[in-house]
Amino acid sequence: MSEIVQPPFALKGLDHLVLRVRDLERIKAFYCDVLGCSLEREQGEIGLTQLRAGRSLIDLVNLDGKLGRVGGAGPAASLDAGGRNVDHFCLVISPFDEKAIRAHLASHGIETGEVGPRYGAEGEGASLYLDDPEGNTIELKASLAG
Repeated sequence: MSEIVQPPFALKGLDHLVLRVRDLERIKAFYCDVLGCSLEREQGEIGLTQLRAGRSLIDLVNLDGKLGRVGGAGPAASLDAGGRNVDHFCLVISPFDEKAIRAHLASHGIETGEVGPRYGAEGEGASLYLDDPEGNTIELKASLAG
């Protein structure tokens, strides 16, 4: 048996996630207006918009921009057509008030799945799923840290 060598670093969590998108303004409005992200910075010359999501970033790469063209075909117009770039990603939220969350999302015309206990980086806790306007699935998970 060989000796296990540990890396010279410790993983601390998700830094950022990159989504390739067709309609940048619609997606930016969704993540900012519905989920509460804030605009971190934009680099129009390469087609990159970065949104702050707590300690992490969600990078939006416009398919028509320099970075978007490098990645080939973009996400499908509907989930039925395939072509998803991401299975899902999880945003930890606090507080997790199911009634308030559902009411907020419904006010934006967004349907949600059932709340259930699911395991994540902080352990098992309540979460629910929803889709953004381009079919990317988002899990909203209760923070177990408070």
